[in-house]
Amino acid sequence: MELLGQRWILRALWELEPGPLGFLELRRRMGNCSSSTLSERLQQLQNAAMIEKRSDKTYELTVAGMELGAALQQVWDWSERWSAHLDTRSTPDG
Repeated sequence: MELLGQRWILRALWELEPGPLGFLELRRRMGNCSSSTLSERLQQLQNAAMIEKRSDKTYELTVAGMELGAALQQVWDWSERWSAHLDTRSTPDG
């Protein structure tokens, strides 16, 4: 949990969920995450066996990372349902 609470960790996992990405593409998708911070976070995720660096220099989720991705998808779905619910309550007709 301590690892997951660090800034940019969940975002990196989220961006890698659809499939492998190279460092530059991952950094582009993560917006204002610095290269040094991203390098550090990727190393931490590798050390935790959540991602691995492939021979083609791309990063991909391990089985553990994919399982976490499935759990994160459930959290995302929940947030989408509840934000939609809150949006309807804030309308004049809601």
